[in-house]
Amino acid sequence: MKYKAYKYIVDFEKEEKWLNEMANKGMNFIDYSLPCRYLFEEGNPGEYTYRLELLNNSPNHPESRAYIKFMEEAGAELVSTYFRWVWFRKKSSDGPFDIYSDNSSKIKHYKRVAWFVGLAGLANLVVGLFNFLYGFFISGPQYNYYFNAYISPISFTVAIICIIPFISYIKRIAILTKDSRIHE
Repeated sequence: MKYKAYKYIVDFEKEEKWLNEMANKGMNFIDYSLPCRYLFEEGNPGEYTYRLELLNNSPNHPESRAYIKFMEEAGAELVSTYFRWVWFRKKSSDGPFDIYSDNSSKIKHYKRVAWFVGLAGLANLVVGLFNFLYGFFISGPQYNYYFNAYISPISFTVAIICIIPFISYIKRIAILTKDSRIHE
């Protein structure tokens, strides 16, 4: 039996945790699509361990295809892709499943994710400001384009939602960098 869940998660580690909690209940993740739709199928509890990754390029790019093939040769299965995000799973019986084994690769991934989330937040901030200014000041009441001003809070809200994980990722980068220096 298949089960759909709609969940908005900005932090990829929280998403991983949730997917693994679902897998521990016997609900195996099999697909993702917008708007924030996760598709699960019933399986054995704890059968899989899930990991997410933001690739440097789209999954169809030759470098990404080579990386995905490498992961599959290492025993991981590509479950789903969206934009540059990929979801992998591996049988729990095969042992621990970690994509990054050292701090430098974790730092690189956190930087990619921070830039991704930060740019999304900045873009929404710019769109929100444009809509606010256009709706109230540029078009003016004679054109009755207040609609733009009324939708600007949506963009501002998305920008604020993006700031929280962005700051969290920056903090994690700082902690990992400090930890790397200590171990050098």
